[in-house]
Amino acid sequence: MHTSPSDGQIPLTQRPQWQALTAHASAFAARQLRELFAEDPERGQRLHAEGAGLYLDYSKQRVDDDTLRLLLELADACSLRERTAAMFAGAHINRTEDRPALHVALRMPKDSQLEVDGVDVVTQVHAVLERMAAFADRVRNGQWTGHGGKRIRNVVSIGIGGSDLGPVMAYEALRAFSARDLHFAFVSNVDGTDFSEAVRGLDAAETLFIVCSKTFTTLETLTNAHAAREWCLRGLGNDEDGNDQAGKDGAVAKHFVAVSTNAEGVRDFGIDTDNMFGFWDWVGGRYSMDSAIGLSTMIAIGPDHFREMLAGFHAMDTHFRDTPHARNLPVLMALIALWNNNFLGAETVAVLPYAQYLKRFPAYLQQLTMESNGKSVTLDGQRVDYQTGPVYWGEPGTNGQHSFYQLIHQGTRLVPCDFIGFCEPLSPLHEQHDLLMANLFAQGEALAFGKTEDDVRAEGVAETLVPHKTFEGNHPSSTILSQRLDPRTLGALVALYEHAVFVQGVIWNIDSFDQWGVELGKVLAKQTASELEAKSQPDLRHDSSTNALIRRYRQQRDAS
Repeated sequence: MHTSPSDGQIPLTQRPQWQALTAHASAFAARQLRELFAEDPERGQRLHAEGAGLYLDYSKQRVDDDTLRLLLELADACSLRERTAAMFAGAHINRTEDRPALHVALRMPKDSQLEVDGVDVVTQVHAVLERMAAFADRVRNGQWTGHGGKRIRNVVSIGIGGSDLGPVMAYEALRAFSARDLHFAFVSNVDGTDFSEAVRGLDAAETLFIVCSKTFTTLETLTNAHAAREWCLRGLGNDEDGNDQAGKDGAVAKHFVAVSTNAEGVRDFGIDTDNMFGFWDWVGGRYSMDSAIGLSTMIAIGPDHFREMLAGFHAMDTHFRDTPHARNLPVLMALIALWNNNFLGAETVAVLPYAQYLKRFPAYLQQLTMESNGKSVTLDGQRVDYQTGPVYWGEPGTNGQHSFYQLIHQGTRLVPCDFIGFCEPLSPLHEQHDLLMANLFAQGEALAFGKTEDDVRAEGVAETLVPHKTFEGNHPSSTILSQRLDPRTLGALVALYEHAVFVQGVIWNIDSFDQWGVELGKVLAKQTASELEAKSQPDLRHDSSTNALIRRYRQQRDAS
């Protein structure tokens, strides 16, 4: 099934709904959050939405009822309902690669059915999940042993991009639910330091590597995988009786499994293809943490908790697909972020989880949001005349308060914030959790309402210090609350941002599911690597700067 939703459509900035928002933004620019709350005492109770176990308070965003109405009208004009239905139906909405973007199929219940190009993909998904669960159970209960018969106690996942950021984030987020007798490490950077530090102190006989590469050709991943194989075979060396372990057939097969679709490449590496877990071209890397790419996650938290995470994803999928847009969490988040980006001039979004377990969540969102919507041409290849994806960044909890919050409060840039918090702590230190959440609520309040010059003077502050201690306020933020950070909640939270990215892509009329900008760097890196490795001085045909850098690097490397 193919879709051509942009054929002949009105350019975005010429749409009357966009122009109405532009006029509204001009008239709305002087409005302050202090005024909006003063005029509407129930604002904090009105401007919220709930779904899939998440509560979204967007009352501290710089919007009013007219703003929301106009944004929803823009979404309707851009055929958001129709595009959403097309995605869930498996239409080829990834137009530049002519394939579906069907990550929602990864978490559909087993009794669901969805045919894509004549194939029931749900049946395929659950076949892989069942194989993953069987393997995970064998590792967790000690039935899977290394080549020398020792139990696996270390799991090292090797990947990059979505094959790394998702598993790392999920492991850290759900560490409270993980098997504490297993050690997990993640390797992504082609910098040898990353691998060396990940395996430092580990026993090769007790270590399992998961190589995550759909094509089994990704340069960084395969480089690290070969380093791992050499380390593993060297480490196996001799057993306690002096027998040569490395020379025995099958050593690699007992210490390596693959998440890939390239059976030949996997087999050539030495991995038994019975231990290869596949996924599909309709799963983008940054949308793949709930596919076989999540094998390390399943080993860490167990198949039951992994299924709970999938249920959380699916709950948000259902909420997004079925809930009217005015109460729809991903739609509201996307439209408000678009309002901040395109009409209020904000260039970034700070994601601020008040949960140490979510310390890698902002990094995960960086790829999800910026690789998806960092585009400058429409689906029809026309240059956009508006801003697309903003920059996402952030740090957890009170750490950020002692780092970059100064700029958010009193700097010259508008930085909308997403605060994320949980009502029930996973730590036994409940009083500290109250303090943590007090900081979350206080920061949202301080950003919104600030402190006026009169407020500062009333505190008896010297007049010369009044400007320095004044806070303008009017800094927009949303707050996402949930009961506790468990597997189901994490799934819902990730799906919330996934669908918000999709909504923005629909309105901006861009392809949120390709990443050609990533591919260019890969091609150039391969060419340059051959020049760096050449025995004699290569014939360099780059620009003068790159040529000079390559020559200097080769000279100083060879002299060391």
